[in-house]
This record gives sequence, structure tokens and C-alpha cells, in this order.
Amino acid sequence: MTKTLEHDDQDDLCGVRCIHKERIGAAREQALTDTEYETMAVLFKAMGDPNRLRILWALGAGEMCVCDLAALLTSSESAVSHQLRLLRQMALVSNRRQGQVLYYRLNDDHVHTLIHQALDHVRE
Repeated sequence: MTKTLEHDDQDDLCGVRCIHKERIGAAREQALTDTEYETMAVLFKAMGDPNRLRILWALGAGEMCVCDLAALLTSSESAVSHQLRLLRQMALVSNRRQGQVLYYRLNDDHVHTLIHQALDHVRE
């Protein structure tokens, strides 16, 4: 089911202009560093691609090699490898070699939690 949001621009504005200095101060105290905001934005961007999410979801069930992931996604091994490289650079996945096979897995439980919380949010 697709939700359609229709509203007037005025729906997002206060009816009166007022500044709550104590709320601004509290928000500034809780603010992250610019680097943290930028790193989080890159993380969400990395997770913002449907194919990368498919890879992450599949790896949530266990290790898979590039060949397995390519077959699952019906994509080329080269394309999957490129996506895995991006996910590895963002520390979302890691790999291990067993003979000539390179297996990928989620890097840690935080990644698993992120994708499951996103799904919970979407299903609400």
C-alpha cells in the first residue's frame, strides 16, 4: 500500500513565530560533531540502495559468496562485487577467504539491528 502525503505548505509552519531558547540550547548540547553527521549520512546513503539492502538482508541469514549473491539478485558477479566493495568500505560487511572462495557476512550485530529496525518502521 502506497501512502500519499497531500498537504499545504502551511501545514509545516507554526501559526505564530516564536523561539524557544531552552529547546535550542538543549538541542545544541545534544548535537553530534560534523564528522559524525557526515559519516552517518554516508552510512544511510550506502544502505539507501535497494540492491545493497537485498545483499545486507541476505547476509543477515548467514555468510554467502559473491556467486551466491549474484544468483540470488539475478545480477552479474561484477555488479555484486562492486556493491560489496562499497559495503565493506562502510564497515557494513566483512569477508573471509576459504580456499578460492571469498565469503561475506554482516560486519556486526549493529548492521543486523539497523536493517531490522528499518523494516519495523516501514511495516508500522
